[in-house]
Amino acid sequence: MSYTLPEFLAHAVALEHEAAERYLELADMMEAHRNDGVSSVFRDMVRFSQMHRDEIKARVGSIELPKLKSWQYRWRTPPEMGGDEAFDYLIEPYHALKYARANELRAMEYYRSVAGETGDTEVRRLAADFANEEAEHVAALDEWLARTPRPSSTWDADPDPPRPAG
Repeated sequence: MSYTLPEFLAHAVALEHEAAERYLELADMMEAHRNDGVSSVFRDMVRFSQMHRDEIKARVGSIELPKLKSWQYRWRTPPEMGGDEAFDYLIEPYHALKYARANELRAMEYYRSVAGETGDTEVRRLAADFANEEAEHVAALDEWLARTPRPSSTWDADPDPPRPAG
C-alpha cells in the first residue's frame, strides 16, 4: 500500500472518525436499553477515538487532505469497525471490551501494514507511530479486560428470543 502523505493522513482521520461514530451509536443504543456499564465502555472508546483523530488533525497542519469517496479508501472495511455483534442490547461489559480490543488490534495491524509497505519515509514514520498508539490502546483494553468480570454465559443466550408473528 503506497500512499502519499495526504492520502495516508486522510485514511487515518477517517479511521478514527468512523470508530468514534460507531462507538457513539453503540453507547446510545446500550443506554436506551439501560445497559449502562456497556454504554460507559463505549463512551470511553468514543473519547479515545476522538482524541486520536484530533491528534492526527493537529499533525496534518497545513497539508491539504484529499476528500476521498467511500470507494477510494484502501481497506475492505475500516480497520476499527467490527461487525454487528456489539449491537446486541444484552451484551456484557466484558464482551464490549473484547469487541473494542478487536477493533483496536485491526487498526494497529492496518497501520503496521502501511508502515511495512510504503516507500514514503514520512508515511512509514507516522504509520509506525500510529501503530504504536493503537498497541497502547490494545494493552489498556487488556488491562481493563483483566479487571472486568467474565460473564458466566455468552451474550447470545437471549432469554426473550423473537417469536414469529401468527
